[in-house]
Amino acid sequence: VQLQASGGGLVQAGGSLRLSCVASERTLSAYGMGWFRQAPRKEREFVAAISWSGTTTAYADSVKGRFTVSRDNAKETVYLQLNSLKPEDTAVYYCARKPYYSGDVYDEREYDYWGQGTKVTVSS
Repeated sequence: VQLQASGGGLVQAGGSLRLSCVASERTLSAYGMGWFRQAPRKEREFVAAISWSGTTTAYADSVKGRFTVSRDNAKETVYLQLNSLKPEDTAVYYCARKPYYSGDVYDEREYDYWGQGTKVTVSS
């Protein structure tokens, strides 16, 4: 299984981006998915997660109200809409698959397959 994240780029503070994560085969639609990010010289951190059906979502406090996670199972794609971006949102963003319904969505150890990351840079 390969996950391909895309949509990153350079944007000014206050701007928006939409990240996408596509699976290489029909395996994404049956699983929960998460987004994590890693800023320079920092550990990777949880950003958002969505259940397989899309009915349940979770967000880090730092992005709540600004980021929105969604999915289109017919397209085997998960999205992360980033609005009102801040310089502190600068990071490489990763999508990941959560294979089990149980477990802590905030814990990266609960995820098995990871995308290669897409870089988001927010200028002040």
